[in-house]
Amino acid sequence: MTSGFSRFFEFFKPQKKEFTSSETQFSFPQEKFNQLEKMIGTTIGNKKIYVEALIHRSFLEENEQFSFSNERLEFLGDSVLNLIIGEYLFNKFPNEEEGFLTKVRAKLVNRNALSLVAEDMDLAELLILSSSLPKSITHNSKSMLSDALEALIGAIYLDKGIETCKQFIQKKILEPALKNGDHLIDENYKSQLLEYAQANKLAIPVYQIVSEDGPHHDKTFTAEVIIGEKVLGEGKGKSKKEAEQNAAQVALKRI
Repeated sequence: MTSGFSRFFEFFKPQKKEFTSSETQFSFPQEKFNQLEKMIGTTIGNKKIYVEALIHRSFLEENEQFSFSNERLEFLGDSVLNLIIGEYLFNKFPNEEEGFLTKVRAKLVNRNALSLVAEDMDLAELLILSSSLPKSITHNSKSMLSDALEALIGAIYLDKGIETCKQFIQKKILEPALKNGDHLIDENYKSQLLEYAQANKLAIPVYQIVSEDGPHHDKTFTAEVIIGEKVLGEGKGKSKKEAEQNAAQVALKRI
């Protein structure tokens, strides 16, 4: 029986993208498609949509004949991922309140968690990037890996449908995380630091971004956290929020 969620997504399912003749000339080795099929656990129907899922926007800078990167599929995959995980948690924890479900979902779909899944899958080996990007950046960029994983989920949805997406997400994301108890670990270090400051009648922690480094598509932010007039921690991250969380984590270890 088709679920309500499936019917909802089928209603909004976009038409297949038409590729230009120059774009279709791009060669993606068959062995990589074979590797991708093993990775996602099913046969590939529409090869072009998976190629799109693997193209990072840096590739467009050297290949002007391409008019697309994986960003649109990332947007779609993010929506599909949140829906499937939301439905799974709703059924998995029938006695938990909305706040608990929201926190668990946030832990499962944040950049760090998804980048670790992508690393375990060796997804970086398949990404199509600018030749000027060092391989070390590809493997160490949490944003690049998490974005690519979401784009891949978008491609699976368009090619195989919502049920295949569910199987992929449960196997690669949900089951390992819930088995290891990752959903029970509180990694909101900013919240923990605020609670500590309030409990000990200290000033409210203040965060500031002190530097931004790297190219536009792969920036690294550095944040400081200050309590009173003292800098208690410094952290780096691929987003301002991540840098602030890392700064708070350092501060918690020092106090």
